[in-house]
Amino acid sequence: MGRLSTHVLDTVNGRPAAGVRLTLDWISPDGSRNRVTETQTNADGRTDAPLLTGTLTTGSYELTFRIGDYFRGLGTALPEPAFLDHVPIRFSIAEPEGHYHVPLLASPWSYSTYRGS
Repeated sequence: MGRLSTHVLDTVNGRPAAGVRLTLDWISPDGSRNRVTETQTNADGRTDAPLLTGTLTTGSYELTFRIGDYFRGLGTALPEPAFLDHVPIRFSIAEPEGHYHVPLLASPWSYSTYRGS
């Protein structure tokens, strides 16, 4: 059974990023967006449930993390507009039965991701 999950790590403060709002969109072959889910991270920086389960639809997806709101909520001094506000990560699913884990490691100035397990 396929699965898509995520988590967010706050690399400035060295801890999971709780309360980060995020969206997941499926990008259709014609380029239009279809909202799959909206949720936020829990105290462990993860979502309470996987973003997708079952046989996954192959194709392109985009996770968008509202990282600017998260850092503002902590009282972090950010310029307006923030250098990083919404962080989109576009990726593709090729294995409908695979486990895809797409984490975000973020600060107000940088981010990285990888395909985790």
